[in-house]
Amino acid sequence: MLPYPNINPEILKIGPLSIRWYGLMYLIGFLCSYLIVKSEIKRKGLKVEKDFLENLYFYLILGLLIGARIGYVLFYNLSYYIHNPLEVLAIWHGGMSFHGGLLGVIFSAWIFTKIKKFDFFTLTDMLVLTAPIGLGLGRIGNFINGELYGRVTDVPWAMIFPEGGPLPRHPSQLYEAGLEGALLFVILWFLKDKFNKSGLISSLFLILYGIFRFVVEFFREPDPQIGYILGIFTMGQILCSIMILAGLGLFFYRSRK
Repeated sequence: MLPYPNINPEILKIGPLSIRWYGLMYLIGFLCSYLIVKSEIKRKGLKVEKDFLENLYFYLILGLLIGARIGYVLFYNLSYYIHNPLEVLAIWHGGMSFHGGLLGVIFSAWIFTKIKKFDFFTLTDMLVLTAPIGLGLGRIGNFINGELYGRVTDVPWAMIFPEGGPLPRHPSQLYEAGLEGALLFVILWFLKDKFNKSGLISSLFLILYGIFRFVVEFFREPDPQIGYILGIFTMGQILCSIMILAGLGLFFYRSRK
C-alpha cells in the first residue's frame, strides 16, 4: 500500500479567498488549449478575426460551466434538485458532470461557428487535441482534493483517502489522468494530420475517451446517490456508451461525406 500524499488543496489563502490546485489545473488546461489552437490556426493558414480566440474561449468556458452543472443535475442527482431547486445555482457546493460539460462546449462551439461562419468540425478537431490536457490535469486536481477515489482493493499501490474510509482504494483519478489525459493526447496528436476530412479527429476523441473512461469506471467508486445500474454499471459508463456510439456514428458519417 502507498501512503496518500495529503497535499494541501489550497495553494494560497488570503482571508476568505483562496487559490486551489484544482482551479489552477483547469486554468493551465485552458491556457494550453488557447496556445495550441492558436498555433494550429496559424499552421493551417486559417483566416480568422483578430479577437477570434478570445471570443471563442469566452463561449467555451460559459458553455462548459453551464453544461457541466446542468448535466450533473440531470444525470446524477435530479430528485434532490427537484426538491431543492435553488441548490442548482450553488455550484460552490460541488457537482459538475464531464458529459454535461462536453455537451455545453459542443453547443457553444456550434453557436460560435454559426455566428463567425467558421467550419464547425475544423474547429472541434483543433479543440479536441487540447481537451486531454485539461482532463488529465483536472484528474490530478481531483487526486489532490482526495475526491472521486476508487473502489476498495488490495493492489500494492492502493491508498487510504481521507474521505474514503479506513480501507485502501484504487487511485482511480491517476488512472484517468494517464488514460484520458496523457495517452489520449499522444494518440490524437499523432493522428491529427492523418485524415483529409474534418470531424474524424473529433469522432476519435469521443470514441477513445468513452472507452478509456468506461474501463476506469470499473475501478472508480460509483456515485453514492446512484450506485450501480443493472447491478454492475455506473452512470458514467452508461453515458460513455452513448458517447462511443455517437463517436462511431460521426466517424462513419464524416468518412462518407
